[in-house]
Amino acid sequence: MLRATKAATAAVMFMMSGPLFAQSQTVPGAGNAAAANIAQSSRIVESAMDFLVGQAKSLNDPTLRTQTLDAISNVNTCVMHRANLTDAAKDAILTTLKNQGLVRPSDDATFPGGLKAGVFPPLVNDGSKCPQLPQPFYSAPGSVFHGHHSYPGGLPVHESNNDVADEHLASEYRSVYGRSEKGGLPAIQQGSGNGSDKSDIFIDQDIIVGAPIWHDWGKPIVFQWNSDGSEFQELNFGGNGSTDNFGAAGDSTTGGHHIIGVAEAMKRGLSPAFVITQASAHSAPSSGNEFKVVNWLRAAAILAQIDPVVAGYLTKDSAGNYRLPALRQLGQINFLATTPSQTNILAEYELHNLSDADFTFSGPAISMVETVLAQLAPEFGFSTINQTNYNLGYRNRVLSSLTAERLQIIYANSGLDGVRQELQLLRKNGII
Repeated sequence: MLRATKAATAAVMFMMSGPLFAQSQTVPGAGNAAAANIAQSSRIVESAMDFLVGQAKSLNDPTLRTQTLDAISNVNTCVMHRANLTDAAKDAILTTLKNQGLVRPSDDATFPGGLKAGVFPPLVNDGSKCPQLPQPFYSAPGSVFHGHHSYPGGLPVHESNNDVADEHLASEYRSVYGRSEKGGLPAIQQGSGNGSDKSDIFIDQDIIVGAPIWHDWGKPIVFQWNSDGSEFQELNFGGNGSTDNFGAAGDSTTGGHHIIGVAEAMKRGLSPAFVITQASAHSAPSSGNEFKVVNWLRAAAILAQIDPVVAGYLTKDSAGNYRLPALRQLGQINFLATTPSQTNILAEYELHNLSDADFTFSGPAISMVETVLAQLAPEFGFSTINQTNYNLGYRNRVLSSLTAERLQIIYANSGLDGVRQELQLLRKNGII
């Protein structure tokens, strides 16, 4: 048994050493079509897409509803922030990002295809008036290979979890802080937490529902599939990594998918409150982290080729620094003047950030489950030596149909036998 465990661990280390057939990231992924086929055979991926489309249909704002439905369910949707973008225009945008300290120039020598390939991952019909996603929204993974939800269809599963979480968080806040007794004073009432959203306070339900759907929209562009079933690398940008805090020490670099999704939302004309909430997924702008959200909005506006101040996504303080604007009634007191360290926040920003915490379990879950799957693989006719066959015929199919989260919980409670039974069910249904 000890020898088998060591063999499984060695196999996972081999798998995590990187793709055997890494391709140039300047052309669409050679494995995108295969990933789409795997995702189409997964019931949980199909149900996740049905859920997200239903959520999008529930949005009240007509522009937000129309744009969200188009972005996630139209396989021919146009990537608007890349429409008619020439190679010269890409160079100009990249120069602006460099000049404003929103990329690390050193990454040009280390990222596959250079900075341009990282900021502008390949699209179908790139440079046309309607460039299109390189893969369907439903086949994208939730993160980098071996990361959370890193299987075909992991993106809609991840977003479904986050959308449910954001709705529950908003319901929690309405229940605890927004219910009054007969005298008008707030109190936590019996029945709080039962799903009722009757409340005296306003939390925008469109933003609560829509922001988790839009947050990871850039992942079908960034996390494309290689021919061996592994994924493209992702460029981190949105800062220089060292002096990002309004010139002081700070690191605001983040996954490129985050900035790309915000750029698309801006280009489609979504509201400042919505877009700032979307940008707050990777860090709430409170507790000294406003500079991160500000820099992501700055970088996204450069990609979208818009003025973020004119569009209402940012403002400037007396020192000339970009800051978050005072939306709704926040401007009745000029906090940027009276208390410069204070950030203009809405509750929606903070709730959306909390809802994106799924990775705290999903990340370690997939690490554990990959080891478990490697140990059980020989029983189902697979070997980690052939990485392409292992990924395409076994790993990606298993995770796409069962999810790492489910398998980790089953393993924790029922051990290898519990996971084995799940795999036998997949074999019975012809999935592996």
